[in-house]
Amino acid sequence: MIFIYVVCSTGQEAKKIGMTCVKKRLAACANYFPIESIYWWRKKLVLDKEYALILKTRKENFSKIKSLVKKLHSYQVPCFCSWRADQVEKNYLGWLKENSK
Repeated sequence: MIFIYVVCSTGQEAKKIGMTCVKKRLAACANYFPIESIYWWRKKLVLDKEYALILKTRKENFSKIKSLVKKLHSYQVPCFCSWRADQVEKNYLGWLKENSK
């Protein structure tokens, strides 16, 4: 199991990407929530309100989700990364596998 982390410009964008991934069974679950970000963009320091999206999926879905995010995302350079869950409760992992391709 992996978590895929994506930062979105709005809650609507995060919901759309999350919903699309879950409906296509690329992810078993999507969580999104508001965050405040500080970053450099075009040589300016930006303080921004954004939305974090976390997708719970299988590692073999990473490339498909990455392609989908590139199509649906509004940013030129979206934050898109993943990390592996080293320990996952057995029943949850079974549910994740059942609900993702």
